[in-house]
Order: sequence, then C-alpha cells, then structure tokens
Amino acid sequence: MKQWIALVARLVTGSVWIAAGVIKLGDPAASIRAVRAYDLLPEAIVATVGTALPVVEVLIGVCLVLGLLTRAMGVLSALLFIAFIIGISAAWARGLQIDCGCFGGGGEIENATSKYPVEIARDVGLLLLSAWLVVWPRSRWSLDAVIFPAPAGHREELNVEAQEVR
Repeated sequence: MKQWIALVARLVTGSVWIAAGVIKLGDPAASIRAVRAYDLLPEAIVATVGTALPVVEVLIGVCLVLGLLTRAMGVLSALLFIAFIIGISAAWARGLQIDCGCFGGGGEIENATSKYPVEIARDVGLLLLSAWLVVWPRSRWSLDAVIFPAPAGHREELNVEAQEVR
C-alpha cells in the first residue's frame, strides 16, 4: 500500500511543480517580481532566485513524475514548501498584500491576505506528500526501481505486498 501512496504523492507533487515552473518560465520578469514582493531576500540575489526557481521547480517535478531520485527530490520539494510556507506567513504577518507568485503573477494585489490561509494549507498538504516520499521513496512505476533495484530481502516484501493487493 505504501508504494501506491508514494506513487500518488509523486504524481501529484511532481505535476504541481511542473505546472508552477512551466508557467513561470514563460514570464521570468513576473517570477522576479514575485520574489521581490516578499521583501525577504537581498536585492542582489532576487533576480537570480526569480530566474532559477522555475527551472528548479520543473526539474524536481519531472524527476518526481518519473520516479527518479525520489528521496532526494522529496527532500528538495519539502525544503521548498517549507520556504514557501515561511514566505507566505511572513508576508501575512507583515500585512503585505501580494500574490504568492506560486503559479505565475506576483506583486501587490488587493485582498491578498484572504488567500494566504488557502495557500498555506495547500503548501502544507504538498509538504506532507513530499515528506512521505522522503520516508517511503519506493513506489510503483518509478525509474528508481529500474536504476536502483531493491535488495533481495526487500523484493520479497514487495512481492508479498503485491499479492495482498490482488
């Protein structure tokens, strides 16, 4: 059962990362504007972070969807979600009215604080899925299983689990 949950975690989280990154790749200026709006990073690195973040998001997403380096990508995914939760929380605590920039956009918008709880809840859910992949990275239909096969003893456990599902 854990492998099926990991598969769902990989596909959901990976798809979110791909969608978020691809949207931002099309408008790097908006991505930079979104990073700047949080007013958390030194101006000297805002453009670099705003430009690199969409590439990192797509890379994490593709690796998760393919099931490649799942545990490492789960760690990176979890760290990014923690950073985003902190960023949105900091913006909320300081009374900033900004678009989170999660799926493009960014900058100041009206009534943004009403969206922060939903954005934080979404990111907490995705953080939990990422954490699952850190703890239980093995999943169905993954490249990791092909490139890094399970040790003999673990393969027997997987076969027993597969028989239980049938």
